Amino acid sequence: MTSAPMSVAARIAWFVGLAGHLAVLVWYLASGLLAPLWAVIGLLAIWAALLIVGLRLWRTKPTWMLAVPVVAVVIWFGVISAGERFLGWTA
Repeated sequence: MTSAPMSVAARIAWFVGLAGHLAVLVWYLASGLLAPLWAVIGLLAIWAALLIVGLRLWRTKPTWMLAVPVVAVVIWFGVISAGERFLGWTA
C-alpha cells in the first residue's frame, strides 16, 4: 500500500510551522530572565515535546504543524503569566 504524495502546499505549511516553532524557542530561552531555572527547564521540555509532535505530523497531517507554534506561544504566555501572578516572578 502506497501513500498519496504530499502536496506542495502541505510541505510549505509544515516548513512555515516549523520555522515558527523554532522562532518561539527564543522566548522559551529568554524565560530565564523572569522565571526560575526549574520553570525554564520545564518550559524547554514542553517545547521539545511540541517539536516531536510537529516532526511526527510530517507523515500524517503536515498542515497541522501551523498550530504547533500557536500552542507553544499560548503555553509560554500562560506559564509566565501564572508565575508572575501566583508565584511572584519578576524581572
